[in-house]
Amino acid sequence: MMPKLLLQAAAAVADRRWYGSGGRRGYLPLRHPPHVAPGRFTACLLAVAAVTTTFALALTLHRPDLSSAAAYAASPRGGGGAGYAVVINTWKRYDLLRRSVAHYSGCGGVDAVHVVWSEPEEPTEELRGSVLNCSDGGGAGVRFVINAEDSLNNRFRPIQGLTTDAIFSVDDDLIVPCSTLRFAFAVWQSAPSAMVGFVPRMHWLADPGSNAKEYRYGSWWSVWWTGTYSMVLSKASFFHRQYLDLYTNRMLPSIRDYVNENRNCEDIAMSFLVANVTGSPPIWVQGGHTEVPFRDVTAGRIFEIGSSGISSLKGHDLQRSKCLNTFSAMYGHMPLVATRVKAVDSRTSWFW
Repeated sequence: MMPKLLLQAAAAVADRRWYGSGGRRGYLPLRHPPHVAPGRFTACLLAVAAVTTTFALALTLHRPDLSSAAAYAASPRGGGGAGYAVVINTWKRYDLLRRSVAHYSGCGGVDAVHVVWSEPEEPTEELRGSVLNCSDGGGAGVRFVINAEDSLNNRFRPIQGLTTDAIFSVDDDLIVPCSTLRFAFAVWQSAPSAMVGFVPRMHWLADPGSNAKEYRYGSWWSVWWTGTYSMVLSKASFFHRQYLDLYTNRMLPSIRDYVNENRNCEDIAMSFLVANVTGSPPIWVQGGHTEVPFRDVTAGRIFEIGSSGISSLKGHDLQRSKCLNTFSAMYGHMPLVATRVKAVDSRTSWFW
């Protein structure tokens, strides 16, 4: 039984038109029109049941052969798979990694935990043992995904052996309580083509009255003040595993090159990719977010157990704004769609 949901607005999958050319046919998702302002919102709905959507990934940046695109159009509906895989991105924070693995491997619904490893040296046997032992006692299995090079793009590389459609991508320093994670998974199952996550962000036109389309990155305070967002960061979000293939094998290589050169914005690149495919906004799941010690995790709230990372560096927002403008230029338009969607678990909320 799916938990009772409050979806103030449903993330609709883009309309798709059946078309033919030269005897070859397929689905073509309609892109978000460039002239639509980011502040134009999806119509508000109240839903108590699941919203059924079709997951059709026919259009990518390379406009691939439609025979290949047809395979994406035939993808499972409604979020197949018995559970979800947790994919933890980590970098030289071994205590945090152990804590994260211990937590997520014990959550119900987690099929497996995959640790994305991009350090120059492979993990020591001691570290492997201590991490793998975190799942002792009937928890989900844990495995390392070893990458040959250090790249932020590694977190979106296809993973061999996945048995679920749903992926929960998370950084090693962020803990989402199991009950909150279970609710977010239910939301994703109702809209499996969307990104569903806990950390919303926004993009803004620097000068709405100008013909020049220059964008600014809006952090959490921008979202809090306006109630509007157009991205949920991959540091804590659900998405379909087929986006891993699209990101690694179909997205413009120049975008991945930019991420490698600047060591930033792989999460924005994924948000662009999903929005370009679906023409729809992501879904923000209310969960609370604060930085406190790991031992203080309580039901319903999300906690950071580390204090260092790329986002703590000086000039972070300026670099993120540069990413927005660079990626929109590469796409030829701004695919991100702004919304006021928020999913709330009514069992734990006083206000609907």
